[in-house]
Amino acid sequence: MRSELTDAKVKQAKVGTTARKIGDGGGLFLFVTPSGGKLWRWKYRYQGKPKLMALGQYPDVSLALARKRHVEGRELLATGLDPMAEKKAEKLRAHEEDENSFATIAAKWLEHWREGKSKRHADTVSRRMDTDLLPTLGARPIAMIEAPELVRVVKAIQQRGARDLAKRALETMGQIFRYAIAHGYARRNPASDIKPADILKSSQRVNFARIDAKELSDLLKAIEVYRGTQLTRLALKLMGLTFVRTSELIGAKWSEFDLEARRWDIPAERMKMKTPHIVPLARHTMEVLESLKLISGDSEYLFPGDRQGATMSNNTILKGLERMGYKHRMTGHGFRGLASTILHERGYQHEHIELQLAHAPRNSVSASYNHALYLEPRTKMMRDWADFLEMTQRGVKILPFRSRVG
Repeated sequence: MRSELTDAKVKQAKVGTTARKIGDGGGLFLFVTPSGGKLWRWKYRYQGKPKLMALGQYPDVSLALARKRHVEGRELLATGLDPMAEKKAEKLRAHEEDENSFATIAAKWLEHWREGKSKRHADTVSRRMDTDLLPTLGARPIAMIEAPELVRVVKAIQQRGARDLAKRALETMGQIFRYAIAHGYARRNPASDIKPADILKSSQRVNFARIDAKELSDLLKAIEVYRGTQLTRLALKLMGLTFVRTSELIGAKWSEFDLEARRWDIPAERMKMKTPHIVPLARHTMEVLESLKLISGDSEYLFPGDRQGATMSNNTILKGLERMGYKHRMTGHGFRGLASTILHERGYQHEHIELQLAHAPRNSVSASYNHALYLEPRTKMMRDWADFLEMTQRGVKILPFRSRVG
């Protein structure tokens, strides 16, 4: 096969008023159009019929690459196959694989799943998929993925110290495969073959640090004179008064509060138990909210972060406590433990306390009304709790207050 072209000749090929061909041998030629396009073409015969195959455009396809594609085509032709037909078939197979790839099906599942979920939660799941699942599994045809591939993904997440995220990733993959089966993209769910305990190292139960009840007075005084930002000081006060979880506190929106009715309705999607939760607001709590309104009232959130649309960091409460000298001695979650211990010791009914802590067992039948159970006695309990904190902060000797809630 005689080669006539060089890189220099291809680059310097002049554009004329009419199209012209510059051959390179074996049917390969450069087709120069009047508009300036330089196209690689291969002319061959298959079963006696003339064929013209496009091999790309210069300079995207160099002379060397055009020759490589030319050789590959000739090799196919020598086996009795039509290179153009094979190229079309390959594109079709690639398209079908893409349509049935894990990434494509995962995107369809996410669109279906996110209906009814909060935007924040759905965006979090989407980011985790992009970070942890798609780089490894995205291009794979979903029907060809096996359990060991999922195991590698999960273990890689755990290796960076994120065991909970690793477990959630396995759950998410299982949901994606169930969707794939339901819609005919796969026949089985490899995630169902795996239990977290089979592949993840067991985690030790976390005991959230908290001070003894006798140290509460000093802590409350330290919060009152906290030298950090007012937003952090008020967050600490509100956490003590309401003893909600840290994530529930920092994600609080003004739209969740009915200040006239003195109640905070936390929607189900922001609760660990995935059912709504009511926090009655005592007079002291209302005072904190009034102060917060002056600072963050223009924001959607009570505790806005530095970035637009973001909230205060999870670590802000912890860092605030550390700054006051309570490192390794107290956490945001510790307020919940203190409230539970003190309220139980002072005679409040276990059911009322557990409901206010959002610990009470919930099920699909009771979820619609259980969050409002015992609301009147819980409201009185929260008022007493706020009074107790105020007196404790002032250092007033407090007799065990009798439960007024029956």
